[in-house]
Amino acid sequence: MTTPKEFDDIRPYDDEELAAVYDRLIADPQFRTVVKTIFPTTPFEDVAARMKQCKTSMDFQLAFCYGFLKRLVKDASLGCDMDTTTLDTHSRYTFVSNHRDIVLDSAFLDMLLVDAGFDTTCEIAIGDNLLKTPWVRDLARVNKSFIVKRGLAPKDLLMASVLLSRYMHYAISEKHENLWIAQAEGRAKDSDDRTQKGIIKMLTLGGEGSAIDRLQHLHIVPLSISYERDPCDYLKAREMQLRRDNPLWHKGPTDDLVSMRTGIMGYKGHIHYHCAPCLDAYLESLREERLNNNALFEKVCAHIDHEIHFNYRMYPSSYVALDLLRESDAYRDHYSDSDREEFEAYVNQRVAMVEDLPNKDEAFLRNRLLTMYANPAINYLKAHAEG
Repeated sequence: MTTPKEFDDIRPYDDEELAAVYDRLIADPQFRTVVKTIFPTTPFEDVAARMKQCKTSMDFQLAFCYGFLKRLVKDASLGCDMDTTTLDTHSRYTFVSNHRDIVLDSAFLDMLLVDAGFDTTCEIAIGDNLLKTPWVRDLARVNKSFIVKRGLAPKDLLMASVLLSRYMHYAISEKHENLWIAQAEGRAKDSDDRTQKGIIKMLTLGGEGSAIDRLQHLHIVPLSISYERDPCDYLKAREMQLRRDNPLWHKGPTDDLVSMRTGIMGYKGHIHYHCAPCLDAYLESLREERLNNNALFEKVCAHIDHEIHFNYRMYPSSYVALDLLRESDAYRDHYSDSDREEFEAYVNQRVAMVEDLPNKDEAFLRNRLLTMYANPAINYLKAHAEG
């Protein structure tokens, strides 16, 4: 299927383009180095030959990504599972999730959809700030990523948002693909997951009918992602102090690459994905309220937040972090003495790992680490209190 030319700048590669893209990747020295790191015992020529046998992006994902992710789960976690009881594997959905890891949030979702019996994975929304290196951009588009343009002037941003939304509607209705997009731009550094109203508004800029019609066409599913450990937690804490000390601080050219590598290779503990019911019925129930678009977007954001918070998987570390943060024992029945000792030692270790930081503020870093592990528990408890 050839995608309309209007989407050329942002879409994943079409199948007929893959051969030329493989040639570019195979010739790139940086790509060759990465491949040798990931597949150290396989000659590069064998990897290249296997790539060229992949006639579709799904072929590529099954040949390379799926097996790599399965090995990663085995080597760097205590297991990864997903509750899909609310879904129909023959339907297509737009997954809107909290965002912890730059690469793995969507990558693990692809793996888990295959395991659940879906016959396709997801097209993935990815910011162009992560795609500045040509081979990374090529690889992302081979891996079914579509591009979100950032840092634009207001007029250009609106045009880009309209095009992005139109593409997403096209992908789910004409290409019959699932979609994944984070609930907010960038990762929630403090794990206080909130849906940006601008994301929901963007989704209504494409499609036809009312705002409710357009959202229903995308079949939105709130998706909760729960990592027991975040390999990038100390990097996020470091960034928080840098921003605190210098409000004008900006990431360096390699910061995101370091976060990608750390997130992929670091230890994650248990990993759980949980799909809430599709929003179609909930959106239908809002028609009689006759809300203006702004009120509708706020209500949809609040509902997505509630569903994501309600369906977190809670680990003992979150309750330990909450008690340590509040200097209490209120949630003592959710963890053991050894859980608390282990997590306190873990936090101390992560603080020690923060390097190259002028005026390193260990008390602040510890507070930030405790906060990012406590916030899911705070939101989970509130969501369950609300019902």
